[in-house]
Amino acid sequence: MEDRELAERISVDPRVLAGKPVIRGTRLAVEYILKRLAHGSSVADILAEYDGITTDDVRACLLFASHALEDTTYMPLVTETA
Repeated sequence: MEDRELAERISVDPRVLAGKPVIRGTRLAVEYILKRLAHGSSVADILAEYDGITTDDVRACLLFASHALEDTTYMPLVTETA
């Protein structure tokens, strides 16, 4: 599946979850899916818990996050000393 097709699986609507990005047609926030993955849930775990979402929906969440970080500038929080 191409990036454009995956991106279409994510929706941003100010009337849904205060405008947070969600999987289209659900109230499952991209942020929530990413946190589940970060804390060790597998894609299979997430799919088993939420009927109607697909592996491509989870992949779309990852793609959305990667695009959100593309134009971000990072500053070190700690400076290294010799």
